[in-house]
Amino acid sequence: MKLCIAEKPSVARDLAKLLGATSRKDGYFEGNGYWVSWTFGHLCTLKEPEDYHPNWKQWRVEDLPIIPESFGIKVITNDGVQKQFEVIKHLVHSCEEVINCGDAGQEGELIQRWVLLKAGCKKPIKRLWISSLTDEAIQEGFSTLKDAAEFDNLFAAGNSRAIGDWILGINGTRLYTKKFGGPQKVLSVGRVQTPTLAMIVQRQKEINAFKSETYWELKTLYRETEFLCQIDRLKSEERAQKGLDYLKGKPFEVTSFEQKEGKEGNPRLYDLTSLQVDANKRFGYSADDTLKHVQNLYEKKLVSYPRVDTTYLTEDLHPKIPNILRGLKDYASYTASLLNQPLPKLKSVFDNEKVTDHHAIIPTGVQPSGISSDEQKIYDLIARRLIAVFYPECKVSNTTVLGKVATLPFKASGKQILDKGWRVIYEALESKTTQKEEREEKVLPLFTEGEQGEHEPFVHQGKTSAPKPYTEATLLRAMETAGKFVEDEAVRDLMKENGIGRPSTRSAIIETLFKRGYIEKKKKNLIATTTGIDLIDTIKNDLLKSPELTGQWEQKLRKIERGTYNPIDFKQELFKMVREITDEVIFGN
Repeated sequence: MKLCIAEKPSVARDLAKLLGATSRKDGYFEGNGYWVSWTFGHLCTLKEPEDYHPNWKQWRVEDLPIIPESFGIKVITNDGVQKQFEVIKHLVHSCEEVINCGDAGQEGELIQRWVLLKAGCKKPIKRLWISSLTDEAIQEGFSTLKDAAEFDNLFAAGNSRAIGDWILGINGTRLYTKKFGGPQKVLSVGRVQTPTLAMIVQRQKEINAFKSETYWELKTLYRETEFLCQIDRLKSEERAQKGLDYLKGKPFEVTSFEQKEGKEGNPRLYDLTSLQVDANKRFGYSADDTLKHVQNLYEKKLVSYPRVDTTYLTEDLHPKIPNILRGLKDYASYTASLLNQPLPKLKSVFDNEKVTDHHAIIPTGVQPSGISSDEQKIYDLIARRLIAVFYPECKVSNTTVLGKVATLPFKASGKQILDKGWRVIYEALESKTTQKEEREEKVLPLFTEGEQGEHEPFVHQGKTSAPKPYTEATLLRAMETAGKFVEDEAVRDLMKENGIGRPSTRSAIIETLFKRGYIEKKKKNLIATTTGIDLIDTIKNDLLKSPELTGQWEQKLRKIERGTYNPIDFKQELFKMVREITDEVIFGN
């Protein structure tokens, strides 16, 4: 018998049905030469400190840093989990071959490998590696099973990540709690959690320290168009009044009128982070909610594997896209024009070099049914995005008018959409959502260089604005780029190597910060609490707080995944760092 192990019972049912394993047993299906069993996500975890040494159960500074000679795993203490593990262990020892059918990603690989290691598996192992759970994808995957050894580096990266989180979490939390937390206060420290909190706290401090200043600007109205004087903002009302007096009675002259046609490039396909960002902006969904919704859509065979960090498709998918578009029956009015001609093989969409494990998130072409309204909104975003990337570019006219009043220069600018192109895909969506993106498209009249006329000068009084708090959307982007503000998508792609955490774990980090009372949400804004600020102020070590340094560790984990960095070196660096942090806190070195 061949033993297939899926990550969830629902996936196991689908696999069993396709494989002909129709007889239900206690903890598995059987039939047609197959056993199909399942985990419930993590069945195993890294051992706790007290599992290595009884004395390590107590939180004592003198025991730190806690670094086991070798790391072990154990079955999670839960009756249901332990019962299912025993079922899998029995099947592992009785089968001829194991087929790892876990989620095709780093976390899925880690979950399954730990179970097989703990079960003492000595049997040959194959790997089912698929990007969607449609019947076609599963059948194709089983016809091209891979050798499990091909994914050893993926497991090594996941295992190193777990050990890194354990080392810093256990030691950092115990160290700062015992040294600064007091008898009832736990100060939680983590490899990704702490630099993420540090970013929010830093922004909060900038907002708290901000003092608004009043400023004045000179403006004028000429031919019902508002022009802004191109000088520095004025710091006093008296100077503004002098400027206004200077402008009165003098004619306005147009010195330049320029119209340029431009294009707004098409949006990229979704990776998980950009989907979470969009869903937060449009619907106010948390990153965690969006991940749950898209994971449900994946398990219902409606979208491809979601825990991805690429916005590209592999080139071999190009001939399959028309069929997927045909399957989007609710969007036929948009897809008809695309299906009437050959679909272009755009480099901005199809690029093998930009895809590693999985491609961008796209619909599978299966017609949705029985999904929740929240899932429908997420599906709608993904479907519209696939269509939009193949539509014509949006054509715009950018207008710039320069003028002067005596010696003072003025400027007005505006934009007009000439051809909506891909934007038509989003018109219906934006009209339905309260979170519609505001676009002030100011269409300017035609001006002639050298023309002059009367105008109405006036003074505008304003106040400087504090930095904006993070929202989940902007925080996700900051985590993706290790705290740097980057708007250009191509540049962001290059920086993902050094991002904080992985796309699949960032939402959990944010949720952890909420649960521990380090941040709170006010409307859409993420606000650092006094507890969160105090924790970051207590941690003096920059290594623990720096987004850039954490991003460098993340890059090393990615290199482990590619087989270009040794997991032992990564662990030794972490061990060295935690020893230095411990000495610094205890001895003040």
